[in-house]
Order: sequence, then structure tokens, then C-alpha cells
Amino acid sequence: VQLQAYGGGLVQGGGSLRLSCATSGRSFRLYITSWFRQAPGKEREFVAAIQRSGTTYYADSVKGRFTISRDNAKNTVYLQMNMLKPEDTAVYYCAAEGVEDYGGSYYRATEYDYWGQGTQVTVSS
Repeated sequence: VQLQAYGGGLVQGGGSLRLSCATSGRSFRLYITSWFRQAPGKEREFVAAIQRSGTTYYADSVKGRFTISRDNAKNTVYLQMNMLKPEDTAVYYCAAEGVEDYGGSYYRATEYDYWGQGTQVTVSS
């Protein structure tokens, strides 16, 4: 399974961006796909996740501003980010795991075996 994240960029505070995570290979094995982010000098942190069923999870810091969704026909997961803040500045990574290995801790980076390469999001004040 391969993941490719794209869509990052520079945006002013209050603006919007949409990230995409395209999966290829044995994508049908994937049970959950998530977005994490890592700012300079900080730990990688959970942002949002979506299960194959459509169930979604969000970090408290992005609830009401970010929306995760999926297009199964395109094997792509999206992260719509609205009302962006300077503190959202980070490299955003998509991650995925298959049903055989998923342990339920969607918020832990160690839960995921498959990662994309990351896309930079910079929000200016």
C-alpha cells in the first residue's frame, strides 16, 4: 500500500485548504485512514481519522474547523481545513492501517504501518 499526500501551501489566517491522500496498491485492505501533523520541535499529533464505515474522529483542536471525508471510487481521503490559524502550521501526514493490524488507538501514530510523505501547511498571521 502506498499513500501520497498533497494539497499543502501557504494561506493567511482564516483561510482554507484541502489536503488529499491518495492510496494505491492493496487499498482495499485499509480499515482506517488518518491525518497527523508535526510542527518544528514538536511531537507528531493526531488530527483526524475516518474508518471504512465512515465513522470519523477529530482532535479537539480542530473540531468544527476541519472535516475528513473519503471518496472510495478514487481511493482518496480528504482533509478540508477551514478557519486556519497560525498554530495549524505543520507538516501534515496521512497514515493508514488494515483491519488485521488495527488495535483501536486511532490517535496514536504507532498504530499505523502506512504513511505518506507529508505536505507542508503554513498559515500566516
